Amino acid sequence: MAEDPVDLDRPAYRHGCREAADWLKRELAELGFEAALRETPGHPVVLAKHAKPTGPHMLFYGHYDVQPVDPLEKWETPPFEPKIATTKEGKKIILGRGSSDDKGQVLTFVEACRAWKSATGELPVGVTLMIEGEEECGSVNLGGFLDEAKDELKADAALVCDTTMWAQGRPAITSALRGLIYEQITIKAANRDLHSGMYGGAARNPLHVLSKIVADLHDADGRVTLAGFYDGVHETPEDVREQWRGLGLDAEAFLKPVGLSEPAGERDRMIIEQIQSRPTCDVNGMWGGYTGAGAKTVIAAEAHAKISFRLVGDQDPAAIRQAFRAFVRERLPSDCAVEFDGHKGSRAIQVPIDSPALAKTRAALEAEWGVAPVTIGMGGSIPVVGDFKRTLGLDTLMVGFALDDDRIHSPNEKYDLESFRKGTRSWIRILGALAG
Repeated sequence: MAEDPVDLDRPAYRHGCREAADWLKRELAELGFEAALRETPGHPVVLAKHAKPTGPHMLFYGHYDVQPVDPLEKWETPPFEPKIATTKEGKKIILGRGSSDDKGQVLTFVEACRAWKSATGELPVGVTLMIEGEEECGSVNLGGFLDEAKDELKADAALVCDTTMWAQGRPAITSALRGLIYEQITIKAANRDLHSGMYGGAARNPLHVLSKIVADLHDADGRVTLAGFYDGVHETPEDVREQWRGLGLDAEAFLKPVGLSEPAGERDRMIIEQIQSRPTCDVNGMWGGYTGAGAKTVIAAEAHAKISFRLVGDQDPAAIRQAFRAFVRERLPSDCAVEFDGHKGSRAIQVPIDSPALAKTRAALEAEWGVAPVTIGMGGSIPVVGDFKRTLGLDTLMVGFALDDDRIHSPNEKYDLESFRKGTRSWIRILGALAG
């Protein structure tokens, strides 16, 4: 799931990304795909095709890049030495960075293709796999690649396996995605760090300025205070809200596993609304001044923050970015300056829930799991779904097998072995159902 932009030019990780792409290309070539690495200004795209002369053709998307492992000391096992372990509850899990987001999920589809080839010698539908290496930094080069390769990427529908199940043993089909804006701001005050004993009380402290700006982003009821922020936000139909109430998701059930108890979003909204259908603003990081061991009494010259917004409905990323920057400037003292570094913004996505392909997928999932899947929205963002629609004219089926406790983007990321095995079996069934 696309979330936190990182620096593509970190040399320590470029070689590892290339190794991952090479491994996947070789694996797909051995399965009979026409597989190649397609270069971009950043990391390469793995493009692999298995054509059929008749019948539907599917475009499968995933990503092989992962989030940084920091803080490394919090990992109980080496993050890039995957292993199968048993939890204290007796569940088998796969441990390692990317085990759930998104390497393990990609491999459920690859193994489904392997199973079809092993059992029948061919795939039931034509398949193109497009696995990118920059999802975790905003897919900055994917739009250009789609424009260049759109004739090679023709398909009847797109498939994405970078989403979650509703709960252990209950699959889900994601029909809506929140959009994303990501901003980094730097507040500058004095021309150097200052001795707090000499200048404290007189000199402007940019950490104080930044903290006040961040605090002002929400009111006492959890609403975001940017001008026009809720323009384009639509109310969820009452019949859908009633269905969500019936799912029994309350604050205790959702927050207790992560050590929390009180929802922090809009007070008048159910927790399922807070995480799926309402827009949000979150501070993803703040820093400045001295942060090392021991004491160093300074007033920092600069303070920094990374801030993300999740968007829904028809919210306009460009308008919200502009409103945020105006919000910051309005609160900036005259002797301070601000710099903004904005990353790619994406609109929210709604995909058709009444398509024949979705109905076939729903039946296939129910046959595998023994329970009807839940059709849900997702709080995260997958910008490529919008790109598929705009550039390729494709609707997307989003089916994933991650769980909320997989610790995605955190130390000790895991993927349930049942998710991997039954996820593979689910894709086997889905491919067969899409073949008609």
